[in-house]
Amino acid sequence: MTEPFAVGSDVRVREVLHGAEWASWDERVVGDDGVVLATVKVDGIPMAFPAHPVPHPWGHLDAWTGTTVLKLRRTDDWYSVWKFFDHTGFVSWYVNFETPVVRTADGVDVNDLQLDIVIAPDGDWRWKDVEHLAPSMSAARITADELLATLDAEAEVADLLERDDRWWSVWDGWSPAVGAGWEDGCP
Repeated sequence: MTEPFAVGSDVRVREVLHGAEWASWDERVVGDDGVVLATVKVDGIPMAFPAHPVPHPWGHLDAWTGTTVLKLRRTDDWYSVWKFFDHTGFVSWYVNFETPVVRTADGVDVNDLQLDIVIAPDGDWRWKDVEHLAPSMSAARITADELLATLDAEAEVADLLERDDRWWSVWDGWSPAVGAGWEDGCP
């Protein structure tokens, strides 16, 4: 088990591509048991995009805007689970396929692998960005091994969704509106 980050602390999230940072921002820890790290990326948080040979798709942004996102990263998974909120409240769940989280002294390193699943509040779900997989491989944005791992993970997640066996359901009641929930830790 990994040493947990303290609830209420900020961690630096770095997207790492080809061994170099290509995007980063801070997220607030709302829960961490050493296996599942729960963080929140708030609307308006500044984002950085260091010089990199591959332009980041969000590189034109100075800050994350429009939503606040609860992110659940589980050790060794090739995906994280996100819960989106806008000014009206809960919007959707989202599965972001990415390299397994690597914990560092001040945060985490990941790499987004393009494929996503959007889960509506009623539980209906749909694939997102499937059309970006082949171009991402052609552009060396993802490797063949990463693609295979992503496809294995997508089968696992699709099975979980079909059986309504969401390990992340313990976070169903969490929202940024809970206020003190930011410091109270896991539900």
